[in-house]
Amino acid sequence: MARLMGGLMVAWLYQPASAQACATCFGKSESPLAHGMNMGILVLLVFVVLMWVGFGTLFVYLARRSAVGWTAAKTSSDPAAAPASLPNP
Repeated sequence: MARLMGGLMVAWLYQPASAQACATCFGKSESPLAHGMNMGILVLLVFVVLMWVGFGTLFVYLARRSAVGWTAAKTSSDPAAAPASLPNP
C-alpha cells in the first residue's frame, strides 16, 4: 500500500502544470476555453429552466382542467356526470 501511495505521489508531482487547472482557475479567464466552458454552463442552465417551466405548465394545466371538471360536475343535473366521490344533489 505504501508503494502505491508513493507511486501516486511521484506521478502527481511530475504531471505538467497545464493539467492541474482549467483556464479559468489557471488565470486565463479570457481564453476561448473559458468562454466555451461558460457557454456550456449557460446551455445546461437554460435546458434545466425550460424543463422546470414545462413541468410547471403541465401542473397548472392539470389543475385548471381538474377545476373545470369539478365545477361542471357540481352544476350538472345528471347524476351520472358527477364523479363517484361527489355526493349526488
